[in-house]
Amino acid sequence: MLYFLPMNKTTYMAKKAEIKSRWYLIDADDKILGRVAAKAASLIKGKHKPIFTPHVECGDYVLVVNASKIKVTGNKLTEKKYLRYSGYPGGLKETSLENMLKDKSLEVIKRAVRRMLPRKPLYYRIIKRLKVYATDKHPYSNRKDIEKIEI
Repeated sequence: MLYFLPMNKTTYMAKKAEIKSRWYLIDADDKILGRVAAKAASLIKGKHKPIFTPHVECGDYVLVVNASKIKVTGNKLTEKKYLRYSGYPGGLKETSLENMLKDKSLEVIKRAVRRMLPRKPLYYRIIKRLKVYATDKHPYSNRKDIEKIEI
């Protein structure tokens, strides 16, 4: 017996005009770094929406507050290293996560989220939807449509 699919059963592809962006707030106070970054990356990319389309910018805006109070598990504070290279011989510099959290706590969360996103043409537009702040004060506090996310 043969079954034929109706011709109108096609995969839905979202259009730019149909997409409504929302704002989400993640409080990173005493939260695990990887869990916060994974949730933020998913929201920014739009994977939580039923209309997710990989080649369309359908994600939402994410505010991460209290970034200076983020936690990590295990021995990551001393063993995890952030590397940068100047391009010159002997120009490899490394910094531990402990020092990064003291000096650049915002950069730790930004790098974690950036590295969870695919390097495709939309990457540079998507990453601009991430806003990270060291305390709970941010310039978007007057917005009424910000939804708080629990992790």
